[in-house]
Amino acid sequence: MKVEATNPAVEFHDLTVSYDKKPVLWNIDMTLPQGALIGIVGPNGAGKSTLIKAAMGLLPLGSGYVRLFNQSLDEVRHRVSYVPQRESVDWDFPTSVLDVVLMGRYGKLGLFRRPSNTDKEIAMNCLKKVGMEAFTKRQISQLSGGQQQRVFLARALAQEADIYFMDEPFAGVDAATESALLGILQGLAKEGKTVVVVHHDLQSAAEFFDWIVLLNLRLVACGPIKDVFTNKLLQDTYGGKLTVLAEVGELVKNREIPSREKY
Repeated sequence: MKVEATNPAVEFHDLTVSYDKKPVLWNIDMTLPQGALIGIVGPNGAGKSTLIKAAMGLLPLGSGYVRLFNQSLDEVRHRVSYVPQRESVDWDFPTSVLDVVLMGRYGKLGLFRRPSNTDKEIAMNCLKKVGMEAFTKRQISQLSGGQQQRVFLARALAQEADIYFMDEPFAGVDAATESALLGILQGLAKEGKTVVVVHHDLQSAAEFFDWIVLLNLRLVACGPIKDVFTNKLLQDTYGGKLTVLAEVGELVKNREIPSREKY
């Protein structure tokens, strides 16, 4: 099942990506709407991270192409933010929490300009949003995994982008923190931003996301959560391997997921 977004922020056209000549994504063709919190879910090895890396131009494409706001990435790069998986970051780099978040302002500064007081205020405000304002001078390497994730989310917020791609941004955080941070991302969507999140927790996905991409090397389904997040499509995605599926199916069935007709 595939629902086309009427006002797409992201378009994937016949996208295929391979590692060492082995395809890990096959013929992905879909559109993602503007102003939505979008979850990409599927089993391990399904190509979820590959999909957003392809959108960010970090991987060579075997075929097809990606458009952002109907333009190439190079034309709109200043409007795009990317939060990589925590494991891919060198956390031993000697820099403070505030400096990490200020890196999110560099795209607005231009060459050779130093961050202004306004930039620092924006960075501090973003740290407050994620509950890390008390750690501004702390070295990033001295933080816990969950705290590092929060700081990286603050850096993304400081970019004031229009599209956010986030690869497992809640890995290593507790359920309460995940819920609070997902609430921040919901707020971005309400402001008209598009937030695309690789996510593994099906139960919180049922509660927070507007739009869902079900992926397992190929596109299984894509559309508003009320249409796509069904027990049958989840079974098709995971092959019935998750014991939580029946529980999530009941959650979806019993919860009146609101219709969001704007997409």
